[in-house]
Amino acid sequence: MGKQVKNNPCKVILRIISVRGTCIADHEVGQEFDLSDGLILGYTGGEKTLCPSAFGAAFPGYRVLRHGGIHPWETDEDILTIPCPDPFNPVIMELRRVDELPTKFPRKGQENL
Repeated sequence: MGKQVKNNPCKVILRIISVRGTCIADHEVGQEFDLSDGLILGYTGGEKTLCPSAFGAAFPGYRVLRHGGIHPWETDEDILTIPCPDPFNPVIMELRRVDELPTKFPRKGQENL
């Protein structure tokens, strides 16, 4: 059945798993982005910079995974595979829920630990 909705959000990692053609943002296979912490949207700028179009495609699935939901067509409840919206230079991304809390969102009562 799916995971219970979480009171505290989960960490979600976006990983580039395939690039065909030329990605306008120069994303490469193996790049990872912590969508829960310090993400920058743009086409250039460094290792924390994610293409805005890729983020737009990933955002609905990110919200589901972040708060404990599932995508019933996936074989693993903690993973979602999605494409970027560029049909001529497709980048395939994997969203992975990690059962740890981002450092910016401590559990209630642990704020000062």
